[in-house]
Amino acid sequence: MNKRIKSVMLSTVLLTGLLAGCGSGTTQSSKNSENGGNSKYDLTLYSVNTTDADFDEWLNNVQDATGLKINVIAAPTDSDTRQQKITTILSTGDSSVDILEINDEMSASFKNSGWLDGLNDTVMTDDIRGEFAKGYLEQMITNKEGNVIGVPGYSGYLAFWVNQKIMDNAGITSIDTKEDFKKYMSAASVNGTYGYGGSWEKTYVFNEIAQFVNMFGGDYFDWTRPENKEAIQFLYDMVKNNETPIDQIADKYEQMNPKANDGKYGCWFMWGLGSDYQKAGMLGDDKIHMAMVPSMTDDGNRAIFTDSWSYVLNSASKNKEAAIKFLKYMASEGGMEASYKAFDRYPARKDVAEKVVPDSDPAKEMYTRYASECNVQGRPMLPQTMEFITDMGTIYQSCMKGEISVDDFCKKAQDLVDKYK
Repeated sequence: MNKRIKSVMLSTVLLTGLLAGCGSGTTQSSKNSENGGNSKYDLTLYSVNTTDADFDEWLNNVQDATGLKINVIAAPTDSDTRQQKITTILSTGDSSVDILEINDEMSASFKNSGWLDGLNDTVMTDDIRGEFAKGYLEQMITNKEGNVIGVPGYSGYLAFWVNQKIMDNAGITSIDTKEDFKKYMSAASVNGTYGYGGSWEKTYVFNEIAQFVNMFGGDYFDWTRPENKEAIQFLYDMVKNNETPIDQIADKYEQMNPKANDGKYGCWFMWGLGSDYQKAGMLGDDKIHMAMVPSMTDDGNRAIFTDSWSYVLNSASKNKEAAIKFLKYMASEGGMEASYKAFDRYPARKDVAEKVVPDSDPAKEMYTRYASECNVQGRPMLPQTMEFITDMGTIYQSCMKGEISVDDFCKKAQDLVDKYK
């Protein structure tokens, strides 16, 4: 990205952040942080988890384990406002916040900005790094100098989910290969049910586009490859064959999951451990459950994405010693176990997951298989993350509606890669 474009982007974000206002509450006292902190606290954490019912219990655990007194500022719940606020904090050198939680989209934008401290020598040392998903660390939270800039708070796969009742009614026993997948699409798409369901709102569908490209052995940054075209053609054909609904282009996960619970979809991709399905009484081996990602290639390879929110250290922090102590605990077995118990967040370290997650947890077996049997990667993102995601989603929707051809989509997608990369 050239300096002029970066400057324009930063100015826009700062202006938008100011217009949006502060908008965030606190679990302790934001006033302590607004003027450079308060001696009552060792550090200030900007958190996305404050609305969780078990947050206070988690915070007490962290403070007891580390001996730190932590001031907490609650991040805005709206994703756009949250990203604007965090960008403003980091880009202006605001030292009132020491530790922030950022998602993959923000990591892609911030990791090479100089706003975050590298952690290789202090927290994410060689022995610790080896327990995290290598592809995720390298692709999502390692900067161009080779420094890891965050501690992943959990491991969350874009899991493949199936409705077992629909599978049984369709007479399908497994969805292991591309041919199995096609058979299931055809057999399950009857009486108002669709074989596949998605979240195709323009800022959400990026996940599924990239997932299918990976499953077909393509490269999200090279749309001249035939595997990329095959993936998009496959998705388009599902729409054409009435095996997935075109009206899901309006759906985010909030709309997709209730439809899945209502038995409208035979399979889909979704983050997390299935809390929405559990709340609806639909989570179980005979209902909705995770399954192994199908192999869509002749060589049998399987691809899956993992994501996380990561704890990062603001380079402007004046409380580095306390911040490092906090981050070390977050990367430790105790810290990951506390997050698992409080927030239902699967441990990012595979050795910790093996120890602290009980065998009775329905996710453990499948998460273990994903880690060992799949090519685990971080999602393909570029510095102008949301612009890239939104533009790709827009042309994808046009393609699925038949407004442009699959060939046209691939050409436009490559133009976007060239524009933003």
